[in-house]
Order: sequence, then structure tokens, then C-alpha cells
Amino acid sequence: MVDRLTTTLTRAGLLLALVVGAACSSDPSDATTETAAAATTAAAPTTTAAPTTTGVQPVGFTTTAATVTAADGEVCEVCLWVAATADQRSRGLMGVTDLGGADGMAFVYDAPSTGQFWMRNTPTPLSIAFYAADGSFVSAADMEPCLTGPDADCARYAAAGPYTTAIEVPAGNLDELLMAPGSTLALLNTSCP
Repeated sequence: MVDRLTTTLTRAGLLLALVVGAACSSDPSDATTETAAAATTAAAPTTTAAPTTTGVQPVGFTTTAATVTAADGEVCEVCLWVAATADQRSRGLMGVTDLGGADGMAFVYDAPSTGQFWMRNTPTPLSIAFYAADGSFVSAADMEPCLTGPDADCARYAAAGPYTTAIEVPAGNLDELLMAPGSTLALLNTSCP
């Protein structure tokens, strides 16, 4: 009985480490974050993020590795779902409750855009960071779900200027992923580690 309990607790601990996801916070007191990043790196698949809970995950998207470089030169490696077509961008994270081990979703545009984002049918509060064609940070916002009422009542979130990539992550996670003023983003178009 004790062995079964130990095995269950060990599996739960590994699952928790995977659910936490990769974080790049440089806070030395956050050893759990570093352990979670290592566990995520070791367990990540080659083309799509691994399931970690029973929630609703993105369907019909691939993932890519990316790097975020802070103004001070610190680099954060992230794994992002990619929404590159008009259909994918319009669906985004609607209905999604589990990122499946990825850090967020990248909305990628061929040309600079000034389009606004909204949270219609997106149950999870999100933060969004906008990046220009050269990878430079444009602006960011925190977004609240809009699950009921008419579409016109849903808040719209705009960038401070033209962007070619918008990154959505769980609310409050931008700072730990180094997505802040002065940062740059590079989508690597390679499998997540």
C-alpha cells in the first residue's frame, strides 16, 4: 500500500511539474520553476505539446520553439502553439482550458496588422504581448474572458502599433517569460525541445 501511494505521489509531482510549464523567471528562490522547466524540456514531444491534464487543448495547430530575449540579454526558451492561417487565428484559444505543456499561442501574420483581439468563448483569462516584424516588443495587455452576452459587449484589445506576431499566455505569465518592454521575440520554426 505504501509503495502504491509513493508511486502515485511521484507521478502527481511529475504531472505538476509538467503542468507548471517552462518558466524563465530568474528568481533564484524559485527552484520549483527551474525543476518544472527541466521536466518540461525532457518530456516535450517533437511536433505538438504533450497532454498534461484532462482539459480542452488546442486542436488543429502545431507547435514551435521560440526565444524571448529580455532587454538585459537574458534568454527564455518557450514552446508555442502556432495560429498562422486566418481560420486558426479566428479560433485561437476559444474553448481551450489546457495548453498541453506549451507556454502559449503565437498568432502569426504575413504583413503588419493593427487588428484587435477579443476573448469571445475563451474561458481562461489571458495576457497578450504584441511583437513587430523585426521581433521588437510593441505592447501588452491583460484580457478577461467574454463568455456571455452579445459580441458587441466583449472588450477589444489593441496593440500600441503594428505587429506581426501576438503571443497569448495564461494571465500574469508575460513577465516570467520575459515578454516585456525592450524584449525581442524569435520564432524558430523548429520542434519544441
